[in-house]
Amino acid sequence: MGQFIQKTSFSEKDFLAFQDKLHQCLEALELVLERPGFGLGEPSIGAELELYLLDGEGRPVLENQAVQDTYDDPTLTLELNRYNLELNFTPLPGTGAPFTALQQQILDNLAGLNQKMDPWQGQVLPIGILPTLQERDFGPQVMTDLPRYRVLAEAVQQRRQSTGIRIEGQDSMNLVHDDVTLEGACTSFQIHYRPRGQDMVNLWNATQLVTPLMVGVSANSPLLLGHRLWHETRVPLFCQSIDGLNSQSEHPVPPPRVSFGQGWLRHSLIELFRETVQLYPPLIPILSDEDPLAVVAQGGVPKLEELRLHDGTIWSWNRPIYDPCNDPHLRIEMRVLPAGPSAADMAANAALFIGLAQGLSEDVEPLLSALPFSYARTNFYRAAQHGMGASIYWPNAHQNSLEERSLAAVLEQLLPVAEKGLIQVGVNKEEAQTWLSLISDRLQSGQTGASWQLQQYNRLVGNGHGNHEACLQLLKAYCHHSNANVPVAQWPDL
Repeated sequence: MGQFIQKTSFSEKDFLAFQDKLHQCLEALELVLERPGFGLGEPSIGAELELYLLDGEGRPVLENQAVQDTYDDPTLTLELNRYNLELNFTPLPGTGAPFTALQQQILDNLAGLNQKMDPWQGQVLPIGILPTLQERDFGPQVMTDLPRYRVLAEAVQQRRQSTGIRIEGQDSMNLVHDDVTLEGACTSFQIHYRPRGQDMVNLWNATQLVTPLMVGVSANSPLLLGHRLWHETRVPLFCQSIDGLNSQSEHPVPPPRVSFGQGWLRHSLIELFRETVQLYPPLIPILSDEDPLAVVAQGGVPKLEELRLHDGTIWSWNRPIYDPCNDPHLRIEMRVLPAGPSAADMAANAALFIGLAQGLSEDVEPLLSALPFSYARTNFYRAAQHGMGASIYWPNAHQNSLEERSLAAVLEQLLPVAEKGLIQVGVNKEEAQTWLSLISDRLQSGQTGASWQLQQYNRLVGNGHGNHEACLQLLKAYCHHSNANVPVAQWPDL
């Protein structure tokens, strides 16, 4: 989004012109998607990883600009808060051993960045929410000083209808705060999957269907400001920091900009782009000089900068991406995974996510009538709250009523489906089995990053450590295991 944003103030005329341009972009996109062969190509896998910058005492380091300058790599970008950075990895062919290559990309970049943290005797860390954060780590003073973040923060604050954060949990939290930097506490590992070109509708629906499973098995964000909350606290924190408490009402208007979605897809991915235009008012109305319909009429591929910018201000947990560059195509961005715990865990999560979505896509249609979308949304929030211990509704094409099962049991049953899906993509069988075995180990141990953090916190507090000291001690152990690239299923107690 940053490439589009330098202007920071807008008139009503700007918004009206931008709205008109969005509808032109939609029309142009629909024409492009109707072209025979558009987007067909070999499968590819990309990823983005958001990181915390820490000093030797486990405190955030507000120097993302300095680290970026010394790293001197355009794939490293600044995030909303000054103690966060984002790595954008080179897309990999989906065939062969992509997850082994992805793990190596992660390890190489973490090692390079850690060298740049020497002035602070610290490191970069992949973790969903840093447990040692304190209230002073939020506010305008920690926001990265870039035009795109200033204008985004102002736009979000103007439309929020309530302030504060309220999250139920073992230590329920009520926080009076109206600053968008709370969203910056949530760091993620985002997967970009471009399929070979099969039915994108079924692939999208399968991706949505398995997303709650991925939330539960990858959970890594249980602690915020010393409160034990959801296994994936990023979900309610992100929702409320962008949309406010009123977003939790039954039919908020406009709909929340952070959401699991509005329903199962019916005919084409164009429906998802229409939703973003027709349901959500623009926040940042910056116009390009492109006439998208004229570009299409001349046989070209339009950039659709307005549509892409607007889509970047709507934070769906899965998102379709229109990429007009080089080899134009559509892909799916899987945005729900937390950062961490280790490079191995993140590679395994990517393999499972893509394998499940691909493996279920051919037979997903009968499952959709067996699970109304509202129940899939319920699964999503249950998984975020309870992790692998969640109970969810899972569809069966031969059912006569809704069936409720444990999330872990469903995943165990679906591991062969994930292996089949990866092999369909072109992943080597040995590669698929290697990474899915890490998921199997996690299921057998019952241990995710979230459950491990909670176990260590409870043990330390039970042994007389104060809240802050418990968070610091578990963070030091987390850093040790993460840096050693030990899969979380193997992490011992303190």
